[in-house]
Amino acid sequence: MARTTERSQRGGHNGVSIEDVAAAAGVSTATVSRAVRGLPRVSPATREKILEVAGNLGYVASSSASGLATGRTKTIGVLAPFVSRWFFSKAIEGADRELHARHYNLSLFNLGGHGSNRERLFSKTMVYKQIDALLVLCMALSHDEIEHLQKIDIPLVVVGGHVEECPYIGIDDYAAASTAVRHLIDLGHRDIALLHGDDETDLNFDVPRVRILAFKDVMAAAGLPTRPEWDEWGDFTVRSGQEAFRRLWSGPGQKPTAIFCASDEMAMGVIFEANRIGVSVPGDLSVVGIDNHDFAAAMGLTTVGQRPDEQAELATKMLLDELDGEVGAVRSAVAPHELIIRRTTAPPKG
Repeated sequence: MARTTERSQRGGHNGVSIEDVAAAAGVSTATVSRAVRGLPRVSPATREKILEVAGNLGYVASSSASGLATGRTKTIGVLAPFVSRWFFSKAIEGADRELHARHYNLSLFNLGGHGSNRERLFSKTMVYKQIDALLVLCMALSHDEIEHLQKIDIPLVVVGGHVEECPYIGIDDYAAASTAVRHLIDLGHRDIALLHGDDETDLNFDVPRVRILAFKDVMAAAGLPTRPEWDEWGDFTVRSGQEAFRRLWSGPGQKPTAIFCASDEMAMGVIFEANRIGVSVPGDLSVVGIDNHDFAAAMGLTTVGQRPDEQAELATKMLLDELDGEVGAVRSAVAPHELIIRRTTAPPKG
């Protein structure tokens, strides 16, 4: 008699689980998952055998009995720590553009800025949701989480940074940050502050660390000190940029002539707050960011631009090509970045 397990939630009726089908067919649960969903890397004979066993047991892989007949759910999951911030909204836009063109649906898994529901999301929701592939935006994945995803054996790409064990697409964050800092040094700045990202939600991964390292390395190579009192942090939002500027400017002693911000949104916060108290940008303080946010041009913000929508669009294309049987379609790739000089940077006074 088929046993009832949590994984039977993926079945259609009678409490038949994917393990039951795997045991009866003499294959792994991953192979069953791939076979019933029409995914590649299953031989026709094995697929036929699994579908026959699944049919006999009354197991269906999706919420409708058509799951066995159609195989694919035609749905790609997108996992994001936030949806309101610029990078994530642009990336989702790019993914949706490619999915729409290929007649696929998008299923959004939004952590809402905190990780409290991550365990359930990875161990249950995503497994039972019946997605054909997964796009992860700017998030570290633990070994346990990767293991859960490997159990259902779906194509996976991370966008926006490097994650061990996973293919990823993003800019070279070290090179991008280095470009921004060198721009300030080339203008003649020697007293440069750092506003780096430090996400307390523990959702981000190596991007903040890499940008900090680049700042310190470029400053050291130029023979310039990195002063602890000019090291500020934010969470990649405008508000955190405002708060960081207030802390920086309210302290005693000498003030920097320039500040490297690890994101445009934090740079905008710095500029807003500087203007509020009468600090001229770039007369008194040069400001550079990273991203080329939609508002960057209107604000005249000098930045190192990237295109998260194009990164996610490419990643989505890779996933769909892999689903269409193109072996090796999913791979890591470095996206371009460029220095865009506008009005917020200038040589220091005097």
